[in-house]
Amino acid sequence: MNQHLEFFSREMTEFGAQWREFLEVGRRAGKFPSAVARRSLEDTDRDINVWCSNDYLGMGQNPAVMEAVKEAVDAFGAGAGGSRNISGTNHLHVLLEKELAALHGKEAAVIFPSGYTANDGSLSVIAGRAPDTLVFSDELNHASIIDGLRHSGADKRIFRHNDVAHLEELLAAADPDRPKLIVLESVYSMSGDVAPLAEMAELAERFGATTFLDEVHAVGMYGPEGAGIAAREGIADDFTVIMGTLAKGFGTSGGYIAGPAALVESVRGFSRPFIFTTSLPPATVAGALAAVRHLRSSEEERRRLAENARLLHRLLTERGIPFLSSESHIVSVLVGDDERCRAACALLLDRYGVYVQSINAPSVRAGQEILRATPSATHTTADVEKFADALDDVWQELELPRGGGVREA
Repeated sequence: MNQHLEFFSREMTEFGAQWREFLEVGRRAGKFPSAVARRSLEDTDRDINVWCSNDYLGMGQNPAVMEAVKEAVDAFGAGAGGSRNISGTNHLHVLLEKELAALHGKEAAVIFPSGYTANDGSLSVIAGRAPDTLVFSDELNHASIIDGLRHSGADKRIFRHNDVAHLEELLAAADPDRPKLIVLESVYSMSGDVAPLAEMAELAERFGATTFLDEVHAVGMYGPEGAGIAAREGIADDFTVIMGTLAKGFGTSGGYIAGPAALVESVRGFSRPFIFTTSLPPATVAGALAAVRHLRSSEEERRRLAENARLLHRLLTERGIPFLSSESHIVSVLVGDDERCRAACALLLDRYGVYVQSINAPSVRAGQEILRATPSATHTTADVEKFADALDDVWQELELPRGGGVREA
């Protein structure tokens, strides 16, 4: 056995139960969150109710979205044919970028094959090409932001999560003549809490900083026409760049940024993940375009999502089951122990047919393990009640700590 194979074989044995396992999930179009699942090829399908999907509004099964995908496949085939600058730009790509720019009230937008590459590819240019840029990044920013800033080579300062005073302190200590970039998220994916955007925007204005706001877990779900948290607060114009995804609220695939034309065109011209990656298939883009257009004119999905999230917050509070935040639709149920978090996940699936993934280190810090539950617009009231009852039973069986309501991790 060569040295690499020997190393990875030993590592797999050493980590054992901590190795990632992947449940095969077959979503049922028109019936989601009902799905079928199996653990292996030898396993048989079983019915489950999914509680950890990022298709928050059910747009992945919206009839208009599915019809748009089918029509585009018939018209253009299955693939894109190349990167955007080598035969891979379809008119649908152009239309989607115009729609996203309009959604956020920005001059221009550019789409990427994924949200990860959108952050990585955009930040490597925005932070890396402007000479001597100093970046200020929230400590809980997503891995794609961390990688993009690392690839940019820019100097950076990390401020404590959502800590406006700490950010102000770091900005005040910086050379006033250096270009500054503040990078943060609106809704944080593991905790579900929301950033103090107005205060952050005020600091950016005072210190002359450019702002890059990741609204991945907010676009589609919040604000007028689903434009995000900054739009909900009426301060979207205070943020230079809005970054979003097409894979969550919009139910398809891809990522994007929207902002000033000069900045967006620089990203389009210099971002390696954009230049050297095959573009999104036209059929995927057609589905995303249909989803964005639908959610710009429909409030029903956002209303149902908000109602289900409020109901789950109330039911968990009544049962004394702790969770990290009630500010968003992401309900991070706090377990705080690696082994028991995995056990809770397995019990919920095997006994109750409820699939909610355990989130363990390194996705969260050790001792802050959670069940990241995501009520959706497609869950019924009965689904929410059954999920809360199942959690209550599991909490009792595993003797997990109670306390109720929102609890700091």
